[in-house]
Formats: sequence, structure tokens, C-alpha cells
Amino acid sequence: MSQPPLPPSAPPPPPPVSASPDQTNRTLLLVAAYLWILAVIPLIVEKEDKEVQWHAKHGLVLFGIEFALCIVFGVLTSIPLLGCVVGLVWVVVGIGILVLHVLCIMKAINGERFVLPVVSDLANRF
Repeated sequence: MSQPPLPPSAPPPPPPVSASPDQTNRTLLLVAAYLWILAVIPLIVEKEDKEVQWHAKHGLVLFGIEFALCIVFGVLTSIPLLGCVVGLVWVVVGIGILVLHVLCIMKAINGERFVLPVVSDLANRF
């Protein structure tokens, strides 16, 4: 008995489409723009991309404000009775700052801008 011929095999699927290296670098720079002091990297590296520059400037101003808040809360927590309450407030503020960073990163990756009143006013001066 002879076996029926095997059907021709289907061609292999095309390779997955990957993002261009430039787009991947741009995305990494947009993420770094809101990772505290790392915002200096996109500011220095990507001089021609106005969107990356905008996000990097806003990230640096946001970092500066957070650093100042950290100093203020650090001093206030050293006060004996007030320190406990201020410490709890600092935890809530810290979580809010983290949420703000995630929101800014998501907006930046999607090509949008998240305008923060005080931060944007200060960043637009540079």
C-alpha cells in the first residue's frame, strides 16, 4: 500500500515586526525623563527632539520639587511630636509622587503631554 503524498508545507510565518532602534531609544529616553536625576540623560543626549526635551525639562523640575519636599519633610520629621504625623503624611505624598511619575511616563510613551500647573510653568522658563 502506498501512502498519499504529503501536502506541501506552509511557508513559515513572517518574523514579528519590531520597533526601529530610533523609536526604541526615544521610548527609553521618554521613560528616563521622569526617573528623577536620570532626566539629565535625555536632556543631554537628544538635543533635536523637542518632545523628549520637553519631557526631560519637566522631569528635572519635578525632581527638583521632590528633592525640596524631601528636605522639608526630613526636617519636620525630626520634631518630636510633629514628626510622627509628618512621617505619615510623607508616606502618602511619596505614593502620590510615584503615581504621578507613572502617569507622566504613560502619557509620554503615548505621545501626550501631562501639564502640571507649577511644574510646567517652571519648566517652560528653560
